[in-house]
Amino acid sequence: MSYVASEEYAERVYAGVLGKVIGVYLGRPFEGWTYERIQNELGDIENYVHEKVGHPLIVTDDDISGTFTFARALADNNYDVDITARQIGEAWMNYLVEEKTILWWGGLGNSTEHTAYLRLKEGIAAPESGSAALNGKVVSEQIGAQIFIDGWAMVSPGNADQAARLAEAAARVSHDGEAVYGAVVLAVMEAMAFVESDIDKLLDIALAYVPDNCLIRQLIDDVRAWHARESDWRATREQLEAKYGYDKYGGNCHMIPNHGLIVHSLLHGEDDFSQTMKIINTCGWDTDCNSGNVGCLMGIKNGIKGIDHSDILPVDWRGPVADRIYIPTADPTWSISDCANEALFLVNTGRKLGGEETLAPKDGAQFHFTWPGSVQGFMPTHGDGSIVHDNTSLMLSGNSGSRFGTPVFTPSKDVAKHFEGAGYALMASPRLYPGQTLFADFAGPGNLYIAYYGEGDQVEIVRAEQGAKEMLIPPEAHPVFEIGIETQESGQVQLNSMGWRGSPDFSIQRRQKGSMWRRAWVNGVDDFWSFQEPIRLMQNSGIGLLIQGSREWTDYNATADITPHLAKSAGLAVRVQGMRRFYAVRLARDGLNTTLQLIKMLNEVTVLAETSFAWELGETYELSLSVDGDKLLAQAGDVTLEGNDSALTSGGVGLMIEEGRTATQTVDIRPI
Repeated sequence: MSYVASEEYAERVYAGVLGKVIGVYLGRPFEGWTYERIQNELGDIENYVHEKVGHPLIVTDDDISGTFTFARALADNNYDVDITARQIGEAWMNYLVEEKTILWWGGLGNSTEHTAYLRLKEGIAAPESGSAALNGKVVSEQIGAQIFIDGWAMVSPGNADQAARLAEAAARVSHDGEAVYGAVVLAVMEAMAFVESDIDKLLDIALAYVPDNCLIRQLIDDVRAWHARESDWRATREQLEAKYGYDKYGGNCHMIPNHGLIVHSLLHGEDDFSQTMKIINTCGWDTDCNSGNVGCLMGIKNGIKGIDHSDILPVDWRGPVADRIYIPTADPTWSISDCANEALFLVNTGRKLGGEETLAPKDGAQFHFTWPGSVQGFMPTHGDGSIVHDNTSLMLSGNSGSRFGTPVFTPSKDVAKHFEGAGYALMASPRLYPGQTLFADFAGPGNLYIAYYGEGDQVEIVRAEQGAKEMLIPPEAHPVFEIGIETQESGQVQLNSMGWRGSPDFSIQRRQKGSMWRRAWVNGVDDFWSFQEPIRLMQNSGIGLLIQGSREWTDYNATADITPHLAKSAGLAVRVQGMRRFYAVRLARDGLNTTLQLIKMLNEVTVLAETSFAWELGETYELSLSVDGDKLLAQAGDVTLEGNDSALTSGGVGLMIEEGRTATQTVDIRPI
């Protein structure tokens, strides 16, 4: 049996994801602080400090979003192990919503990633988009190449060549020079940490993949020499700052100083997760990035037990997090996610690259609790209660009326509003919808329930019949934001799995009071109003999309009224997987020539079918598009277009506008 097919591989990936997420959440509240400021205001970082500085623990963050999003380029390119920088750059353009998701949008020449995005948008493909020749040495050697590499390592267990190749291709979308070398070193170390536990040996293996005369090698050699002579990490930190500090390098967050701190903490951390996290975070500078990378490597290397148990500094790292992650992108499938969900995706990517079948724990249930301690976001959400992971189940203990739930959409307006002003917005759609069936395997005095936002954003609860193991999500229950088990009496319920299946069957309409129905759309247009008209979209240039749904949607019919007030084209999209992966039926205009088109967008538009169609600005047209296997059927009144295409097999629904303004009252999604 190959390593990627082993239970150990899956658990190590889960531990790596946990370590990454814990590290980011730990370091984010004081990102950019110096060692001196941390000492003066917080002391040594030995546990989460978010409450001390007024931050939530579970945050949107580029380190998490970028890491788990860009690695999806492999699946989008049929798991081609020789994927190119150009193809990964195309994934950037698909999953990013400009000025809204994943990146720090700090401007041309200021934010390295924003600079690369603008190059890609101009039509400059990777790797030129990230080159020093185009963007300059300082911009191209910032830290971003390193912070996104963990996914490439986790799909390459024990395969240093593959990890180095993937990491370099990904890094060169936005970076060059020493930034690429640092990314390669860390990716190789993480990949080899699946099979090698000694930090010095990991460094030796990784250094074989970078030039002998590069600054990254000199930096690592110096840090290793300082560590060999001095056991006090504070003393060697001072040496590192003196020779490689922020004052020696330009830009906002250079690779060299932060890479040095990563190596420094790994050498001084006594092979202990908690101690290593303490050092990397107390040292300062780009704490969430550095801590996330270090946490991932230590998670892979020492496994779940290494995170849960420390002889030096015992800390409950996992309990407060409860596996929860936000990953807002132009594909809302993973906006509300968890560590087990992301780990399973990476595990299955690694298995596909290794020629193995994919895993589907507990018959593909979305919540399966397979790995030790995994709770997948489940927490007591109402009443008194506690949750204990037991083998591969959750033991829910509470009183009558206690609820134990997990989020499947934005948990509250307060959460959404917080991130709007914090740099990285939380754009999300619900994970399940009316018409689908919620199911669970549980034993004990409990009931299935869902919670959704009703009129005026009032929280509404729908419960299954007592003891029922399934419930159909009713038409009015949109958007659903929480699912779970409600206890019927004091006692214990054993939850083995939970999930949903089936096709959506509902209408999206404006709610007269409240905003959460509006937040259920992922906003990929320049402006989205819901005042005079329920849904008004404006796009100044190019194609914009307003998106909702999930990659779990396969075959369905979508219908919407489209009123193009001013548009180069406007229409309805299905099987939407981001900004540049979808099918659509659209009203198109080329000069005085007006047509109805059935198109495929796969990085560029392909017209699958077209006919003359006399449409006028300001008039309303009902458009529908059905997808059934590889068959596409578009309609506008009595005009029909047909096509066949198998490139996109699943995805959500979207309203499309190209260079103008359009309005819609209602979108219907129905099973075939």
